[in-house]
Amino acid sequence: MTTVFDQIRTGLAAGGVVPFIGADALADVTHGKTGAKIPATSDELILALNNGQPMAPRLMYEFPRAAMNIELKRGRNAVNRALETIYADTGWSRAGLHDWLNGLNLPYIIDLNRDTGLQQAWASRPHTLIVGIARIAGGLRYKLFSYDGTAYTAAQDESAIDPAAPILFKPCGTPWPEPNWIASDADFVDYITELMGGFAIPPYLKERRKGLRYLVLGARLNRDTIRMLLADFIYSAGEPAGWALIPGANDKEKRFCARLGLEVVDADWRELADMPLTEAA
Repeated sequence: MTTVFDQIRTGLAAGGVVPFIGADALADVTHGKTGAKIPATSDELILALNNGQPMAPRLMYEFPRAAMNIELKRGRNAVNRALETIYADTGWSRAGLHDWLNGLNLPYIIDLNRDTGLQQAWASRPHTLIVGIARIAGGLRYKLFSYDGTAYTAAQDESAIDPAAPILFKPCGTPWPEPNWIASDADFVDYITELMGGFAIPPYLKERRKGLRYLVLGARLNRDTIRMLLADFIYSAGEPAGWALIPGANDKEKRFCARLGLEVVDADWRELADMPLTEAA
């Protein structure tokens, strides 16, 4: 285990390993006033969108399916408003994983969560923010924003950003600097289709990412949506492609990772960061 962790740490320090962050990264994020945990996992998001009530078992299977049901009944804006209400709230605490990653000064992070934790962590660091968008009439499936250490400025194309700047990629959306969301089945079908076609990642990043390796953190890989996202985001990765820190990974996750060239490590990110597992994240 020490050898694997040493390899990962060396790669992170050199900027050649890219964190790919899932819902469990927010396991320790709570609200300063209510003490409630931030909705992040599939079940938590479904309950948050449905006034705390569970939905039918077939809808509880995965958040995009439940969000699609709500969209069909109450409109797409109902889902968008709910996500903005959750994630634009400034009362949420910072995730321990965010603080650890911030201290590494990494050049590129992919964050599937919709919160602003990493953006806040990078609040004093100039960077490029890439946000996924879906279901538009043609065009690319991302928006570019340049952050100068004070504020975001929308960039119409790559000529308006620094191609060497650190990158924070938020495929599923964020409320800041403007709310954009990938949530329902229809959103993901559109976004992943264009991702596979090459229209959801800026051309300069396609070149910059060649040969990089990836580190999956806080993500279970037992649902098709996240598996398809991961497969496309690590396209043109180095060999081997990297690592997936998954405590107690099941056979399906192990087979999927083996196909992508990812080594499954039975460990929590805190072990990699040399932080006590018993400590509140």
